[in-house]
Amino acid sequence: MKQVTALAPSSELLTYYSTAASDVYFQRAQRTLAGAQVDAVVAMDFFASKAGVLCGVAEAVRLLAEVLQQGDEAYAIAEGAAIGAKETALRVRAPYSRFGVYETALLGMLSSGTGWATAAREVVDAAGGKRVISFGARHVHPLIGPTMEYSAVVGGCAGCATPLGAQLAGLEGASGTMPHSMILLFGDTVKAALAFDKHMGNDVLRIVLVDTFKDEAEESLRVAEALGKRLRGVRLDTPGERGGVTVDLVKEVRARLDLAGYSHVGIFVSGGLDAGRIREFEAAKCPIHSYGVGMAISSAPPIAFTADVKEIAGKPMTKRGRIPGTAPNPRLARVI
Repeated sequence: MKQVTALAPSSELLTYYSTAASDVYFQRAQRTLAGAQVDAVVAMDFFASKAGVLCGVAEAVRLLAEVLQQGDEAYAIAEGAAIGAKETALRVRAPYSRFGVYETALLGMLSSGTGWATAAREVVDAAGGKRVISFGARHVHPLIGPTMEYSAVVGGCAGCATPLGAQLAGLEGASGTMPHSMILLFGDTVKAALAFDKHMGNDVLRIVLVDTFKDEAEESLRVAEALGKRLRGVRLDTPGERGGVTVDLVKEVRARLDLAGYSHVGIFVSGGLDAGRIREFEAAKCPIHSYGVGMAISSAPPIAFTADVKEIAGKPMTKRGRIPGTAPNPRLARVI
């Protein structure tokens, strides 16, 4: 199972925030049970409301590892695995007093992570093997963005935009080149591209935005002439006010680059993409090298997870509407 460590907070912060962000009724239950000296070893199952790509379970296990003790048990399906509706993805068997107050945090980790990873997988599948980069960090709170990007990589994205997201996902570095604002400050795309080439290390891909000042095909040729073999690609991010990036635009840029001898220059497309639009590009056999996707991943709704006590002191027991006793699932592997 993938270990979430690069960006993870300290053990003390992890448990503090997981408690402080808990539904208050779990905290009140904790105090009531402790005051009445009521406790028991329970088996609690965590399962999703619908099928998806499991994500967040590695972080959940890290939290559990901080609060469970010797002899306690946790079982989980692997991070990034496909799960079915109501399939137990995580099972904890331990005294309720040790982990019950963390139910909110555990469910949130699983629900949000699985929602993002599942959305990413849909986009990646639509791209048919072409690289997809997660560009959605700008659409979520900065404390959440890296976790979202980690989830996108778990879902199949080849890269993400922020250094912290890349660290959390175990990538060598973040993906991205230059914003429109930088090009506007230079006043010319070629000047901006040459300066970028001069000041960036060789580990940074030379991919240049070509929709800021001039026609995308014209700008692509100007940049290709200026950078030559050092130019890895051009990025089309044409706004909706100008019609957005279209199949015909991509094909024209490709044809003009090829005719001028720049067949080595790839085309990177971004701007309001989702699985449906990507499928349209792929159906048209558009010569696109890779895609940048933002809101379609970052704004994906969580896939709701539920946690139920299924056993108490070894006896099958649960609330009405559920089946008492833990359901056998050979995919669960012991993680604690």
